[in-house]
Amino acid sequence: MKKQTVLKGFVVAVIVFLGFSLISCNDERYEPIPVKLSDVNGNYRARLITSQGGKNNEKIIDFATKDSIVTFKDFPLREIVKSVVTDPVKADTALAHIGKVEYKLNFKSKINAEQNVVELTFEPKVLAFQIPVDGVMKNTVVKLAAKQKGFFVGYDWSMRFGLEAEKITIDGVDVTPFRPLNMIYRSVLRIKVMVICQIG
Repeated sequence: MKKQTVLKGFVVAVIVFLGFSLISCNDERYEPIPVKLSDVNGNYRARLITSQGGKNNEKIIDFATKDSIVTFKDFPLREIVKSVVTDPVKADTALAHIGKVEYKLNFKSKINAEQNVVELTFEPKVLAFQIPVDGVMKNTVVKLAAKQKGFFVGYDWSMRFGLEAEKITIDGVDVTPFRPLNMIYRSVLRIKVMVICQIG
């Protein structure tokens, strides 16, 4: 009986000690590590949300960032091609023949120390590729714009930015009517794990 009482007392003491340890951790303030321009460099996996004419789609894509350039080894073309080729079967066939299209997106970066972010100002070039339709290769030029700044967030090492396909030209002729295609990128990987509180 005495042993059980001592054991219960010991368990209660350990629980109380752990409780005080957790409370003392909550009192400590989190001190963020200041972000640097070079922190932006790396490989990312991102959630891409596209919206056009009230229709939204979502997929996971990869890109890399180095020396003020975002490189897409496989730029997402599905919605762009489907804006041009309205027949779903022909659009899927065209996408299979196009394969991977690389696109490089230039940007300028600036540290915002108050928010602990790197602000990214993008300078999109046109995206040019060929779409095969009924055995004929169509020269396609997409005018891309970045209407807002992007951000690399020091808190979780995520990158967020958006692009808009404003206009598509096929063999020198504007596609009309064309509703702008918005593309929002939010990285979901490349997160820096920080230990905020340790007991002991």
